[in-house]
Amino acid sequence: MSTRFFLVEAYATQRWEPFELTRPVGELLFGAHLLRERLEGWVSRTCTGYLGRPELEGFHEPGSPPVLANSAATEDPSRPRILLSSLLVPEGDSLTAELSEGEVREAGGPAIALTVNGEVAGWVLPPNVPLPLPLRELFPESPPSDVRAHPVPGRLLRRPWELVSENPARLATDLAGLASDEPPPGWRRFEATDPLPSGVERVGTHPLLMGPGVTLDPGVVLELSEGPVCLGEGVRVRSFTLLEGPSFVGSGSTLLGGLISRVSFGPVCRVRGEVADSVILGYSNKAHDGHLGHAYLGRWVNLGAMTTNSDLKNNYGLVRVGTPQGPEDSGLKKVGCFLGDHVKTAIGTLVGTGTSVGAGSNLFGSDTVSGWVPPFSWGGAPGGARYDGDRFLETARLVMGRRGVELTSGMEGVLARAWKEAVDGGDDRR
Repeated sequence: MSTRFFLVEAYATQRWEPFELTRPVGELLFGAHLLRERLEGWVSRTCTGYLGRPELEGFHEPGSPPVLANSAATEDPSRPRILLSSLLVPEGDSLTAELSEGEVREAGGPAIALTVNGEVAGWVLPPNVPLPLPLRELFPESPPSDVRAHPVPGRLLRRPWELVSENPARLATDLAGLASDEPPPGWRRFEATDPLPSGVERVGTHPLLMGPGVTLDPGVVLELSEGPVCLGEGVRVRSFTLLEGPSFVGSGSTLLGGLISRVSFGPVCRVRGEVADSVILGYSNKAHDGHLGHAYLGRWVNLGAMTTNSDLKNNYGLVRVGTPQGPEDSGLKKVGCFLGDHVKTAIGTLVGTGTSVGAGSNLFGSDTVSGWVPPFSWGGAPGGARYDGDRFLETARLVMGRRGVELTSGMEGVLARAWKEAVDGGDDRR
């Protein structure tokens, strides 16, 4: 009797824009793992599917579980179920270290609320135990009085900039764990005394992890004083790249030169220039010079040559981030930009501190882009035009095809619904 494991997305609160319109939050990268991958490892199970965001049904990326109708949570109640918030970042070894397998499978046993600092972050439902609350209300600030509460170590994420400000520390922990394990077949772990390829320089003593088919050109410098570096399968690091750890570069990516420090990339990204403390999801390009700092980029983003973002105010004050509800205090002095899936920038685009750009936007023009830019904006100016939906899908199909990736009918439906929600719904809040 296998256990079904669901991830429950927050309902459309717009607190995770510019990403939640086109992808489950669980498919965001944090450290060296997607949020969903981290939870799958913690429960030692593959996710059955996402619940809570029916407008994302049809979402597809390699390895991602399907987005299911919410009725899936109540189907086949004879099997045990685990439902976790996608925003849970667990600590410790595993859920099975917290709860015995018998507690999960005990027929008729009580519902168990998994709590983090007193707040409900998940549920374990033994066979024939109904959902204790409606799906929309499944994660209250405190558990109901008639259920068993079980504290677990970890935290609940609140806002997208936490994935940036806390990424270096998370990377250091993730990569230290990977370095301490036996490398998978075809992978190599280089310690401080192990020779590197000819012409590659190393500073510091943290380990280097390399997957099969990695190429390091002469003239590469690996700065390993502050943390490890992990290079996935087929990564190429071109000459005149200085890569500082802790950093994770996903499979098939290429680093084209420049100073790149404390980053999470990939898979299949092309990155060049000055890039620091940033996260870039798969199949995105920053292939030219320009500064990118304390930023988070979605999938299929392309930054034109010399696109540059600011991540520090001139007065060194706390940064307010653009959101659909208006500017929001981040409590941080260093915050760059947040670009949703399929955002494109023209050459020389300037992006202000704390800017958020909705999915599918095409940015160009002489003015600095700032604040909240609604999804599918055309130009990025306040109150500007919107990207024509058919032209956007045609471009997305072409861009993905160049990388050998098909825009599936399900994913096309997700993007078309996102366009309709953003444009027909008239969401011009800044």
